[in-house]
Amino acid sequence: MQSSKTRRKVVPVATEGDSGDKLDQLLLSAAICNGEDLGPFVRKIFASGKPDTLLHHLRHFARSKESEIEDVCKAHYQDFIIAVDDLRSLLSDVDSLKSSLSSSNSQLQSVAGPLLSSLDSFVDARNVCRNVTLALDSVRTCVQLIELCSRANSHLSANNFYMALKCVDSIERDFHGKTPSSTLRKMLEKHIPAIRSHIERRVNKEFGDWLVEIRIVSRNLGQLAIGQASAARQREEELRMKQRQAEEQSRLSLRDCVYALEDEDDDGMGGIGDEGKDGYSNGGGHGMLGFDLTPLYRGYHIHQTLGLEDRLKQYYFENRKLQLTSDFQVSSMTPFLESHQTFFAQIAGFFIVEDRILRTGGRLISKMEVENLWDTAVSKMCSVLEDQFSRMQTANHLLLIKDYVSLLGVTARGYGYPVDALLDVLSKHRDKYHELLLSDCRKQIAEALAADKFEQMLMKKEYEYSMNVLSFQIQTSDIIPAFPYVAPFSSTVPDCCRIVRSFIEDSVSFMSHGGQLDFYDVVKKYLDRLLTEVLDGALLKLINTAIHGVSQAMQVAANMAVLERACDFFFCHAAQLSGVPLRMVERSRRQFPLNKARDAAEEILSGLLKQKVDGFMTLMENILPVQVLKRVLQDVLCHISEMIVGALLGESVKRFNINAIMGIDVDIRLLESFAENQAPLLSDADANQLKTALVEARQLCNLLLSNHPENFLNPVIRERSYNALDYRKVVTISEKLRDQSDRLFGTFGSRGYKQNPKKKSLDLLIKRLKDVN
Repeated sequence: MQSSKTRRKVVPVATEGDSGDKLDQLLLSAAICNGEDLGPFVRKIFASGKPDTLLHHLRHFARSKESEIEDVCKAHYQDFIIAVDDLRSLLSDVDSLKSSLSSSNSQLQSVAGPLLSSLDSFVDARNVCRNVTLALDSVRTCVQLIELCSRANSHLSANNFYMALKCVDSIERDFHGKTPSSTLRKMLEKHIPAIRSHIERRVNKEFGDWLVEIRIVSRNLGQLAIGQASAARQREEELRMKQRQAEEQSRLSLRDCVYALEDEDDDGMGGIGDEGKDGYSNGGGHGMLGFDLTPLYRGYHIHQTLGLEDRLKQYYFENRKLQLTSDFQVSSMTPFLESHQTFFAQIAGFFIVEDRILRTGGRLISKMEVENLWDTAVSKMCSVLEDQFSRMQTANHLLLIKDYVSLLGVTARGYGYPVDALLDVLSKHRDKYHELLLSDCRKQIAEALAADKFEQMLMKKEYEYSMNVLSFQIQTSDIIPAFPYVAPFSSTVPDCCRIVRSFIEDSVSFMSHGGQLDFYDVVKKYLDRLLTEVLDGALLKLINTAIHGVSQAMQVAANMAVLERACDFFFCHAAQLSGVPLRMVERSRRQFPLNKARDAAEEILSGLLKQKVDGFMTLMENILPVQVLKRVLQDVLCHISEMIVGALLGESVKRFNINAIMGIDVDIRLLESFAENQAPLLSDADANQLKTALVEARQLCNLLLSNHPENFLNPVIRERSYNALDYRKVVTISEKLRDQSDRLFGTFGSRGYKQNPKKKSLDLLIKRLKDVN
């Protein structure tokens, strides 16, 4: 083996006196021995132009090394000879080993032959087993894949898209890379995207159909919710009315009257907002209105499963916003009065649906988005109301829309939406509404006054009395009168009272439910204007233009006295409807608001009476001839007598008592005295002839005041004392005479009651005269 020691570098040693060539030869030899680069030497030689010198030095170096090589070869030759001898000595051992190996190999071949055959069979069997196992695994995988595919198809057929997607995801995750069949693999690669696209299309179609259907449902839902708010308000008004009646009874100290305020089941807004009780359903049911959120929830869930959640959110919000914008359109072909309920109900239903989706739809829509939509809707509704109110010239139309808007506000507030802006718009048009209402009342009052005939009102039934008297608290007694009843006022009074009461109720209806709690002062202000400007002005105009007689003036003056009582009712009624205690109204009594009309009525009545007196005074002067004066006075007294008998005989008088006859008797005596006092102007015969003008009324009073009226049946007495009376008139008038004992409850508890002889005689007279007739 060669030594691993590092070769030592040969360094030439120059001796003194060496020539330059010798030195170059030594340097060249040292460079070759050291394995250095000979390039510098070659360049130097060629640069000097002496290449032969270099060749000479190289040959000299080669000859110097040949002896060294020969020495080395001699040294190694001896070692080689020794190695060859050693190999020759091993040759025999190798031959014996070869023979031993050959025999061992023969024995091994003979023994291992059967084993190799068995091993080959084993390897073949193991390969077959592996192939069968692989085939079974492949078949099992294919069976599971086919089962999942079949399940996915079943879910697709049943429109159970979520489970179909779960099956498709499982196929793609667990079997797509493991499917041994290339055919199945290609089928999966083709149909999995197709199935997802199909499900997405179907869900989008259902979602689109739901968006179309929800508009109709929203309108019905809004109408239902506002209707329930209206019903709740009606129940609240009824409860408040019961409370006012109870307070009034308590104020009148009716201690024996027991009352209770019953609470009814409040099924107003709960029917919309409560789970399980509402008119719509989140599940598969359709509820009362067919309101089903299932397509929405399923579509949102499917899109979440498909990883398209954000796209559906944007699609839903944009479409709902477009629907809301479409709902804002007000048709110019239909009057707003006819379409306002549909308009507001559509918007109310829209936000009822959005509230439910916000609370139950996960993150499909955010609270901020719903609030932005509501702000947009409120702004649009305010602008529509401003525009429509500015065009309206009928108070009732404005009130109808205001009431519906206030119900919309109640409904929206129940779902947490702010409605202050809407209420501000309603309050802003308060003055315009009342101006229109005053204008309508001015026309109605003018028509009522124009239709008045200045005649006392006749009421034949109790309901008429209740409707025209009791309902305005203008009765002078709490006792119900006998019917037919002649009221001291004309038809103008109840007609005007109804107009004023309607004004109060309309004013309170507009002011209530508008966000302002204490509005009695506002109602009272406009009521003052109605009474002082409208009613008082209309009555004053009537008095100054249409009153031409004493009877008309007297009727108007009587009407004013009744209206003075009615004004107290008006302010109390306004206070009750406004929720103000009556004691506060009673403390602030004010002067009669119709004082101008009252003063004018009294003034014109006084003037007409003065004219009558002046006429009589002129008549009493000796202007007319005596015979003309006699004939005039006789005709007047005869007319008075006929009027007295005609009044007792007429249909307007149903009953009278003896006191009325005594009063008429006094009046006739005064007239008779007046006739007797004309003796200075007339002769005694003429004065007696004037008295005979009153003979019919005088004989009738004498008969009714007589203790034995049956004497009328005696021909002699009748001819002497009652010759001016018609027996038919006597029968009719006598039947109307009611004795004091005939008064209501007059005979209760009076056993052994003995009939009045005068009454008995009068009944006999009536019976006999009827028989004669």
